[in-house]
Amino acid sequence: MDLTQQTAARFAQAALGHVAREYPHKLDHVMDGDADVAPPRELHPCFFGSFDWHSCVHGWWTLLTLRRLFPDSDEARAIETLGRETFTTDKLAVELAYAQRPSSRGFERPYGWGWLLYLHHEAARHDEEWAPRLEPLARHFAQAFKDYLGVLTYPVFVGTHYNTAFALTLAREWAETRDPELVEAIDSWSAKAFGDRRDYCGWEPGGDEFLSPVLSASLLMRNVMSRVDFAHWFAGLVLDNRWLERLRPASVSDRSDGKIAHLDGLNLSRAWALRAILPALSHAEDRDLIDACATAHLEAALPHVTGDYMGEHWLASFALLALLEKP
Repeated sequence: MDLTQQTAARFAQAALGHVAREYPHKLDHVMDGDADVAPPRELHPCFFGSFDWHSCVHGWWTLLTLRRLFPDSDEARAIETLGRETFTTDKLAVELAYAQRPSSRGFERPYGWGWLLYLHHEAARHDEEWAPRLEPLARHFAQAFKDYLGVLTYPVFVGTHYNTAFALTLAREWAETRDPELVEAIDSWSAKAFGDRRDYCGWEPGGDEFLSPVLSASLLMRNVMSRVDFAHWFAGLVLDNRWLERLRPASVSDRSDGKIAHLDGLNLSRAWALRAILPALSHAEDRDLIDACATAHLEAALPHVTGDYMGEHWLASFALLALLEKP
């Protein structure tokens, strides 16, 4: 399943419609006093749209990625114009100052941090000033990751924004060419957190999850471990006990409910993880199983990326992750 120009235009139009849409909005905001009461556009002049900060960040990742892949489209020109209005030095200075507040220590940790680094990673592929302007904010969150891993004794193994492995997967890709200390911190911490895991029997899905805890950890470990070691580890985790054979796409009962709509994202993130893991495996029957499972999950969710704002303000990013991963 490939990303067509028609699908790309649909995703871009949706994201263009929400990254600068301020309301409705769900703030992650600790107030120290009356002076901290302010609307989203004042607190976050770059990332005030898309219902919440993290969705706006990865909405922008979606837009910049699509601009790079389809540079001659009408949507690419609109993205360029809006990007120049959004990623200014002054606006990003406000975002950085907010992140540096003592009360912001837990702000968007770790999901939004990972996506901000991934946005900067994508921005660096464009011939604009976006990446240099985003870099101070990215460096702030890179250091925050190092500090966080220094005190995080156990992984957060859930299927929502607090999931540790998902954020570290994004952060590690950013760090590979920019921050060897962060790569080392991620690899060392991940080996301790997940290296001895075996025989996964978790009950998936949870009712409002958009990540598979075990597949998110597997996606991270695919990058941390050698190919041979990963294949052995993954077999002991989910292949030998036949867990993957029982995996089916989640059913979504109400896409107007923001939490229930998370399950469309679960199908997409599972597809992404499975497609990314596939090249690391050599046994034909394992590869066939994983390919079929990824396809079923992708087909279940792709028709629902747009249509209701509760999913539309974020799902295109996960669809794009899955479609760009070539098994």
